[in-house]
Amino acid sequence: MVLITLIGETQARIGNRFYFLGPQTECRDCRLKGVCFNLETGRLYEVTNLRDTHHDCEMHESGVRVVEVEKKPALVTVPKKLAIDGSMITFESRKCSELRCEYWQQCHPLGIKDGEKLPVVEVEEDIPCDIDEKLTLIKLG
Repeated sequence: MVLITLIGETQARIGNRFYFLGPQTECRDCRLKGVCFNLETGRLYEVTNLRDTHHDCEMHESGVRVVEVEKKPALVTVPKKLAIDGSMITFESRKCSELRCEYWQQCHPLGIKDGEKLPVVEVEEDIPCDIDEKLTLIKLG
């Protein structure tokens, strides 16, 4: 299924990835807000196709372009025992304050809430962790 949305003209490039951060209050009266805000808040998307349609926009100086996007899986860490390809898991972020760890962002991913049930799309690799059990990088859908 093709997802259509509007993004700023300067961001409208095939392959560009962005996190949808949610609706802006300044847009509440815009006639196009339904197209702009049809994505899941906090999720990563990639532009897969550009369409020729352009609109003026008060939030984007150069206006917005209609684009096709694809939701990308989130790269996260889970305990090794949960890293089963094709399974459904209830995500829980790691209890960790090691902000300098190279995997901190995968242990606390943007847009995925604790308790959210998501499918394991792909099992990546085991990673080292100084404070926790054995962890594995996975992609969640």
